[in-house]
Amino acid sequence: MKKTIEEHAERFSEAAASYDDDQDSAEYLACADLVVEHADPGPDDVVLDLGTGTGAIALALAPAAKRVVGRDISEGMLDQAREKAAEMGIENAEFGEGRFRAPNYDGPVDIVTSNFAMHHLSDDEKREAIGVIADLDPRRFVIGDVMFFGAPDPDEPFYSPEVDDPATVGTLVDALTDEGFVLTAVERVHDQVGVLVAERFGESSERVAVDGDPNEADADEE
Repeated sequence: MKKTIEEHAERFSEAAASYDDDQDSAEYLACADLVVEHADPGPDDVVLDLGTGTGAIALALAPAAKRVVGRDISEGMLDQAREKAAEMGIENAEFGEGRFRAPNYDGPVDIVTSNFAMHHLSDDEKREAIGVIADLDPRRFVIGDVMFFGAPDPDEPFYSPEVDDPATVGTLVDALTDEGFVLTAVERVHDQVGVLVAERFGESSERVAVDGDPNEADADEE
């Protein structure tokens, strides 16, 4: 992480009032739409939206879900999300402080989403965050973010190199599969923007890490 959590929180709180209006690029909007489409919650699903910002993804998913929990480090952004929820009459969305590696939530989770947020973490921090998310035992994890499908063009970055730290698609895929996720969709929005859909199948007691031995898992259960 190229800035501290506190520095990122302050920066986003300062931008909160105009943030939605500023996010008007075709790539950002396409990415957000794909995250919502692939998350696809049902009426019994609880969704955890990490790096929720002003709640764009969380509030788009709330009408179809049982409950949506939004977590962010910026109180200014969270205030915007709460105001929007009230204006929209959405009562099944809750917003509070939380981080990728410490979501501040210990309830049931069926689907985890994140849009344009994880790229603030270093690759090692992303891997740690994915491990934390896996421990929450969601069946689906949808990431929309700045990510590299090839070598990034230093003259036309889709990110701010001084504060952002995007990963390659391969790095993210490796981290996800190491935690037992299976990639079911990869959407390339731009050379530097994409959406990954990762799922885990079967009951949690039946899941094993990629480098694990299913027989060892069975032995542990006996």
